Amino acid sequence: MDSTTGNHASGAATSSARLRPWHGIMVATTLPFHDDLTVDHDTYAAQVARLLEAGCDGVVPNGSLGEYQTLTDDERARVVRTAVEVAGGDRVMPGVAAYGSAESRRWADQAAEAGAGSVLLLPPNAFRAEPNSVRAHYAEVARAGVPVVAYNNPFDTKVDLTPELLAALHSDGSIVAVKEFSGDVRRAYEIAELAPDLDLLIGADDVLLELALAGAVGWIAGYPNALPVSSVALYRAAVAGDLDAALPLYRALHPLLRWDSKTEFVQAIKLSMDLAGQHGGPTRPPRFPLPDGQAAALRALTEKLIADGHR
Repeated sequence: MDSTTGNHASGAATSSARLRPWHGIMVATTLPFHDDLTVDHDTYAAQVARLLEAGCDGVVPNGSLGEYQTLTDDERARVVRTAVEVAGGDRVMPGVAAYGSAESRRWADQAAEAGAGSVLLLPPNAFRAEPNSVRAHYAEVARAGVPVVAYNNPFDTKVDLTPELLAALHSDGSIVAVKEFSGDVRRAYEIAELAPDLDLLIGADDVLLELALAGAVGWIAGYPNALPVSSVALYRAAVAGDLDAALPLYRALHPLLRWDSKTEFVQAIKLSMDLAGQHGGPTRPPRFPLPDGQAAALRALTEKLIADGHR
């Protein structure tokens, strides 16, 4: 690891006073690989440090963007430890999704032992779980003793964490927040009515402004991996309600932010990182590089934004 690691760990210690460490811009980090597709942990450490230097509040390792499904247990555990070493535990929210509740609980225990401030948990995704199974799943993982952020992604899991179900999970004491990825911004108001103390986190980059204005207190973000400075400026203006600053930025960045909601979002964000002078690099199979047409479109969008001064 580079020499900046210790500096960030000590600096992050001063942020331990944050009572809700899942607030703010928590970047769902991509994971760099060597040419032979082994994990490049040193480059990952530098990536985490770079995001914090740009003003992001923390990182979310081992999410879908971090290709957790392709990692060995040892790789997955080391990614969490690396993030904590660089950022400090309160700035790290590991993804703990797994095939079953017992495995998710083990990953939550590992996150707690590493010192993580919170974890991100999908509902059961091995089958279309009914509400009682979902509640049992979250209750089991919550027993690890680290705050649990629910992740509502009904497209991939086929389980919809509706506002009513989220309110039940919060009433159970199983979750503290939700990463809302449904794209239905109307839900923000239903969630606030049914569970006013449940924190709403922006879960898709292309509804950032709408959910920020609806009261979101955080953003589990994808595109700050590539353009962190502009992304931080956009988020800060949006949550402050400064539309004069936020709207022009949002309009400029939105064609790129939409890629966060596409099936190819991992390859897209990694390609944009490469174009921005960062290490995006390859993805592990079964993800392969973007087809030529998509890659050309994404390249044009990214290069235009960089030429316009976005970083």
